[in-house]
Amino acid sequence: MEYILLIVGAVLVNNILLSQFLGICPFLGVSSKVETALGMSGAVTFVIAIATLATYLLQTYILDPLGIGYMQTIAFILVIAALVQMVEIVLKKISPSLYQALGIFLPLITTNCAVLGIAILTIQKKYTLVSGVVFSVASAIGFGLAMVLFAGIREDLELNNVPKQLKGVPIALITAGILAMAFMGFSGVVKV
Repeated sequence: MEYILLIVGAVLVNNILLSQFLGICPFLGVSSKVETALGMSGAVTFVIAIATLATYLLQTYILDPLGIGYMQTIAFILVIAALVQMVEIVLKKISPSLYQALGIFLPLITTNCAVLGIAILTIQKKYTLVSGVVFSVASAIGFGLAMVLFAGIREDLELNNVPKQLKGVPIALITAGILAMAFMGFSGVVKV
């Protein structure tokens, strides 16, 4: 039951994008098409899950025992940067079209505050290794859900009559705000 609450809380109630507002850059930049939103979501999910596992082990078995917990942020960023490089190399080989579609946003996963935020939150909330990985994967799924929903809405808006003054970024920001308010409605359903 604990894991179910953790998953529902991370995906819906405390959605990393729409409730905590972490990872907004790729949310707005890559979400114009569902296909690229799915690709970015998959890459971010992989990086968040592996980064949380690696950073948890790094914090628990190296930083804390050596008394250098103050190096957490720098160490975590280095781990995340290495993982993103690995994802970039693999994606370039496996799906060159997705690699091109993601463009500059793929290497920017390194500086995506959602990835670093989840790694740090896992340590701050004192999750166990298993709970931390469950939390990170659920948060990444929430990230993906928000990205795909937003991309679908943006694709639909392209086919509709939007006033000239609102086309592009203005309607995207309005839509993002409404989507965030919708997700904040889940906070009354589950208290985590």
